[in-house]
Amino acid sequence: MPISPDLVSIPQKILNEISKVVVGKDDVKELMLTALLSEGHILIEGLPGTAKTLLAKTFALSIAGEFRRVQFTPDLLPSDITGYYFYTPDGNSKFLPGPVFANVVLADELNRTTARTQSAMLEVMQEAQVTVEGKTHQVPQPFMVIATQIPYGFEGTTQLTEVQSDRFMFRAWSGYLDREQESKVLANIDYIDRLDVKAVVSLGNIARAREAVKTVFVSDGVRDYITLIADSLRKNPDVSMAPSSRATAALYKGSRAIAFMRGRDYVIPDDVKMLATPVLEHRIRVKSEAEIDGVTPLSLAEKTMKEVPVPKAE
Repeated sequence: MPISPDLVSIPQKILNEISKVVVGKDDVKELMLTALLSEGHILIEGLPGTAKTLLAKTFALSIAGEFRRVQFTPDLLPSDITGYYFYTPDGNSKFLPGPVFANVVLADELNRTTARTQSAMLEVMQEAQVTVEGKTHQVPQPFMVIATQIPYGFEGTTQLTEVQSDRFMFRAWSGYLDREQESKVLANIDYIDRLDVKAVVSLGNIARAREAVKTVFVSDGVRDYITLIADSLRKNPDVSMAPSSRATAALYKGSRAIAFMRGRDYVIPDDVKMLATPVLEHRIRVKSEAEIDGVTPLSLAEKTMKEVPVPKAE
């Protein structure tokens, strides 16, 4: 079924609004849009001062609905994120929802807090709900988490657990701008500092676009291509932990969203190839003996994509 032009225009409206403030980083912007349309979450990693927070906040503000930001610190508690029950002297209680009860949640510098506090994000990212004292509370829909982190090894950082990393559909890298882009930032710095961003898309239209993405056709050949990529990594002798079924689901859902943004109602292998690194790299762990030889998750992902045969057109 042909994709409605009105729905296809939604990602472009968001992209145009973001680009008024954030210069460059087009690949990260597209991954954020892909995650939004695929009902997934994204982790943006980069050195300090590379516009990770600005990018995430601008994206969130361009979407109608509630936006909440959580600054992750070593002393943050799980209840500071999920919420808690407030008990009164008469024995009654009232649930006070935490900042995850929003449509877009910015988890800023996620790897500056403890693994225990990070774990408070697991249930809400997977099931869009929070369980506190045995009672389950649904978060608003649509729901999306945009997390930022600086590379592990910087002072005050902790490595994300494998379980936490696996909850993110994509991992994107936010690097430094080139000279031309940085000059453009300086020329518009006063406008950028004002962060004059408008909500250009309603929650209802996002929900409609997400449903439209689910109608994009994925052939048997493309589906087999996705599973073959994962299977190849799982059999690689240099891999100690391979991508889980969440990775194949991310490739499947994400490739549909890419096709949708390109105005197609069917997926092609190039859609899968485009998302392979953002989906796979943060889900791969390399054996220590292979690391000594210079093998990295990125090199394994790239090698696998070169070796796995691309399906022919059906």
